[in-house]
Amino acid sequence: MKLAIMQPYFFPYIGYWQLLNAVDRFVIYDDVSFIKGGWVNRNRILINGNPSYITLPLSHASPNKRICDLSLRASPDWQRKMIKSIENTYKRSPHFSEIFSEIVKQLEYQASNLADFLAHHLGAMASLLGINTELVITSRCYENSDLTGQDRVLDICKAEGARAYVNLQGGQVLYDSERFDDANVDLRFVMTRVTAYKQRSAGFLPNLSIIDALMEIGVEGVQQRLVEYDLTAND
Repeated sequence: MKLAIMQPYFFPYIGYWQLLNAVDRFVIYDDVSFIKGGWVNRNRILINGNPSYITLPLSHASPNKRICDLSLRASPDWQRKMIKSIENTYKRSPHFSEIFSEIVKQLEYQASNLADFLAHHLGAMASLLGINTELVITSRCYENSDLTGQDRVLDICKAEGARAYVNLQGGQVLYDSERFDDANVDLRFVMTRVTAYKQRSAGFLPNLSIIDALMEIGVEGVQQRLVEYDLTAND
């Protein structure tokens, strides 16, 4: 059984969905510290040809709080403004009519808790993309928050009976392959192959929100790219 453990991101880039698609079970790592300036509550789309942030507004966000302890700001204005921004940006894109209503549905999902909102979003988007990976919607179920980092990941792998642990390529600096070998867990990393597609910009800008790819190449185009990666060991 192949397992991935990852913080919930907001409309993440294609590599995140490749990781989700590459495993049998995906643990939403929601009881770790929130990182300001990360991808948990924001991502980038192309506005007037430039990468620009769309951001979930949070109430009293702090690195001292866990993702699962944060709340969305209790104002509907952010949803209306974000939806309008996405509409204005992509209304002439080839797959706008196919994708926009689904984006609106996800953004209008009623949840005050950030982790709940993101877990629903990840499940809904996975369904749209035809990804059948099982989601563990909260990492709190393992009751091992006294552990940190690699120790906690290995404990979750043990609890799940995982024989392989898969992470994004940026995680290579975080893990000791010998520790995984000792635990009889195969450590692998998704190395995304960047395949350009036509965007509304002067040149191709990789790693934007999945919204951009869906609008420009549609569900089928994204599905083709879900397998455009290599699984490598941590050398």
